[in-house]
Amino acid sequence: MKRILLKLSGEALATENKKYDDKIILNIAKQVNSLLMLGYQIGIVIGGGNYWRGRSSENIDRTKADQIGMLATVMNCIYVSEMFRSVGMETEILTPFTCSTFTQMFSKDYAVNALVAGKVVFFAGGTGHPYFSTDTGVVLRAIEVDADGIYLAKAIDGVYDDDPRTNPNAKKYDEVSIFEVIERNLQVVDMTASIMARDNKMPMWVFDLTEENSIVKAISGDFTGTKVTV
Repeated sequence: MKRILLKLSGEALATENKKYDDKIILNIAKQVNSLLMLGYQIGIVIGGGNYWRGRSSENIDRTKADQIGMLATVMNCIYVSEMFRSVGMETEILTPFTCSTFTQMFSKDYAVNALVAGKVVFFAGGTGHPYFSTDTGVVLRAIEVDADGIYLAKAIDGVYDDDPRTNPNAKKYDEVSIFEVIERNLQVVDMTASIMARDNKMPMWVFDLTEENSIVKAISGDFTGTKVTV
């Protein structure tokens, strides 16, 4: 049985005028539900960029800015979790800090038991510490729960040797090693997350979320993105 972590950006959930686009989220929910029916165990990490990106204000301390970002991910996970429940899935939201009755405190045993029980587990709040991104958070949680790999749903169809938006000759990789990602700073995930993935042999798959049925295709084998090998 495959245990995988899916990483979504906060911006992927939003439209220009709304923090959440229910049509997009329900489409994701239906794809994840079909994967559960195939026997996959799925954890999800969501960024907070639809609310807060980086420091977003130069007038506040970096630690406080990062704490706002962590709370943005919690709000996103609560919202998306409820949308998943609306189509019949059971979910858990785990955080590395106390959120009253909104979430459960993260522990490996609790997370693994929930995954084995067929629940979708949302890992919110990042690592719980400033100076770490949700990239680091998803690699950390994948390692902790012994996931088979990480699927990175992006607004681009894979990893390129340069920015394809500015360089029409940029080359797309079908497969690239994490060693080359680090050496060439290809920015699949941030450097801290890349080194953690390398040291713990955690493979990643990068694909375009906007393609039709993209999550199911990526996870069940019809993959057209980039595999990051370890």
